[in-house]
Amino acid sequence: MASKKAWRIVPRPLLETILNNHAQHHRVPQPLLLHGPRGVGKTTLILQRLLPDWNKGPHLTGYVDFAEQMKVDHGPSHGPWASWSTCPPPLLSDCRKILEHCLESMAEKGVRAGSISSQQIFTTLNKWHALTTALRQVLQSKSRASDRASPAVLWDRAVLAMSGQCTGAEVGRILGFGEKKNGLSFEEASYMKESIAALKLAKKVIELQQGWKANAISHMNHTGVFSRTLTHSCTDWPCLLLELLSQAAEIDHFQPKLVINNIEVLKHATVNNKLSVSGPLYHDSLIWRIIALGANERCLPVILVTSDSYYSYEAFLEFGYMQIFISRETFGWTPQEAKMHVVTDYFSLSEWNVIAEVLGPNPRHLFELYALKQSNYHLKQTKDTTSTFEDIVDAYIAYLQITVVNPAMDRALELLQKFAVDVHNGKISEDRLRFGAAWRHPPQIDDPMLHKEWAKLQLMDFVQSFANTGFAVNYRIDYSEEIFDDPSMAALLQVGLFYAQRDPPFIRPISKGIQRCLVRWLVQQRMQLNTHNLIHFMWHRIIRGRYYRHLMVQIGYK
Repeated sequence: MASKKAWRIVPRPLLETILNNHAQHHRVPQPLLLHGPRGVGKTTLILQRLLPDWNKGPHLTGYVDFAEQMKVDHGPSHGPWASWSTCPPPLLSDCRKILEHCLESMAEKGVRAGSISSQQIFTTLNKWHALTTALRQVLQSKSRASDRASPAVLWDRAVLAMSGQCTGAEVGRILGFGEKKNGLSFEEASYMKESIAALKLAKKVIELQQGWKANAISHMNHTGVFSRTLTHSCTDWPCLLLELLSQAAEIDHFQPKLVINNIEVLKHATVNNKLSVSGPLYHDSLIWRIIALGANERCLPVILVTSDSYYSYEAFLEFGYMQIFISRETFGWTPQEAKMHVVTDYFSLSEWNVIAEVLGPNPRHLFELYALKQSNYHLKQTKDTTSTFEDIVDAYIAYLQITVVNPAMDRALELLQKFAVDVHNGKISEDRLRFGAAWRHPPQIDDPMLHKEWAKLQLMDFVQSFANTGFAVNYRIDYSEEIFDDPSMAALLQVGLFYAQRDPPFIRPISKGIQRCLVRWLVQQRMQLNTHNLIHFMWHRIIRGRYYRHLMVQIGYK
């Protein structure tokens, strides 16, 4: 029996070296995308292994997790196994506040380091924005002298006016007055106070200009047209801060970097007013401008972390080409690595053999199973003091089934019902309903009960067809395009039970344990069918059913 030990974070030398090499540069030409299925340790790696070192000495790392508020709001019932798309989406305004607050705090530290000056802020802002009218409004000046003044003169006057609005407490907080290691001279403090006022002024100017465009954005949202200028205006402030931080970056003096976790949440964020662009537009604008900044002038290291398989392949195509990001995909441990790390320390060899067969080497499965094993909670539930390790694994599988897979499948059924309604309303193109498609014939009448039965039939057929392929298909070989038209595949990818990996290009469940739960779900659904529905299901499998065996993965990858 393995002895009781606290779970430890196992180093990942190769992946850590790759990420460290990227982060050690003060400016880089491309953002790095760290992606992989859920439960493989991406967030743990960043928070526990890398962030502490990335905030030492000249290094400064901003960490933004767009799902943090969702974890607080929805609690453990919406745990990390579930895709964030299954939770009520956050407000875009909240996501913007989190990002902007992080970048503002980084910029303030850049001011304190003497790397960001008022003149630099003016030069960068003036490069992208016409400042004269906004600065006059800030100064509230209508004199002819101000009409003839250049933007630089107006900027100096506005900075002076803004300095009077900066409270002593605010300046002291940013500059660290009262700290033992402050050591600022009067001239240095005055210089930095001017930079603080310039930052506030820049934010004020951008807010004024966004206010002028509010009606145009509202009209764009109402009519459904697209304007790149209006969309980019909503990301002006965070992108200005990114550009300032990138320009201020200097080796061994001030090396900022940014980590954005759960970037996919931004894509699903909702808008609570008509004066802002939608979540997907904001998401695309932010990423596109980060890419453009890196390509044109070099950007501070930006690392995007996600478990959404959209970023494995599709995002690269939508944003330009297959090398638009630096891609680093991680799948956690191989069975051999997991065995080396956990056998004798956490599990015995016989226990590991059971785990490898039932759950696979997913790190989160191993951690949760070990916690269950040590807690003895399963004994209280079963009232059986002689339970074996197999009973513990069964209890854990039941936990996954009830708390993860079943709710996700219910959400997938809702998505399929919505697809049926959209087909009925003519919102789905004929290309997705081509001859021979298993999903070509949803109910012709608007009956929620019929839609629900059709959705369940489709999902059962899909899981059965995937089980026949060994739960893995290649989506980039000949005749593989159909699988992305399949609404069942889209639903299971969206709820996070399936993952479309980049290399090799396979679609499969996110873990062996989840795969086993999908089979259990299918068996349970078939057992609940009455005779009529069972005959209907068998007829559908024979006449209209999906067959993806021609997309099965090559031998050696299973």
